[in-house]
Amino acid sequence: MQIAKVRGTVVSTSKEPSLTGTKFLFLQLVDDRGQLLPEYEVAADTVGAGIDEWVLVSRGSAARQVRDSEKRPLDASVVAIIDTVNVDNYLLYSKYS
Repeated sequence: MQIAKVRGTVVSTSKEPSLTGTKFLFLQLVDDRGQLLPEYEVAADTVGAGIDEWVLVSRGSAARQVRDSEKRPLDASVVAIIDTVNVDNYLLYSKYS
């Protein structure tokens, strides 16, 4: 899994029928120091994440292990909204700060 920040949404009115009703998020990846990387990704949102929240992204076949996603053509899914990240006893991120 990877940590990412939600930067926006992706809307598509014409898509594979199995993706109908799926919300897509535009994510920017985060490094181990909490810095935004110049890498972006689109992922299906399974948890109701919002703009500027930090999330956990699952990729590949693991992205399809989310309930009702087994047969969807997904390569990445947001599987958690992060509350806090601590690294070496340092609070790197808090949703509440």
